[in-house]
Amino acid sequence: MSRIKRGVTTRAKHKRILDQAKGYRGRRKNTIRIARQAVEKAGQYAYRDRKVKKRTFRALWIQRINAAVRNEGLTYSQFIHGVKLAGIELDRKTMADLAMNEGGVFSAVIAQAKAALPA
Repeated sequence: MSRIKRGVTTRAKHKRILDQAKGYRGRRKNTIRIARQAVEKAGQYAYRDRKVKKRTFRALWIQRINAAVRNEGLTYSQFIHGVKLAGIELDRKTMADLAMNEGGVFSAVIAQAKAALPA
């Protein structure tokens, strides 16, 4: 029975890890043991931050809407309540974009929300 040599497989695995570690500083880019740890940790951060990004953007949209709505004399929570009562089905991302780029249209949305609020 012939002997199995594993050099090709090992080199391929190491090459894949080192390619992923390209651009890292110090021995993290060229020493397999340290590069493997760095790549694994980077993957953990990437996985976590794909979730965090969604939270961060939602918070940003809320801040933008709040700033635009306060110019019209409402608070964010009053505005959202008015939007729900008026039956306006715009999400926060769209409303934030309107507030930033289409001030007149957003003012109309605010007017509808104000009208829907109980006096």
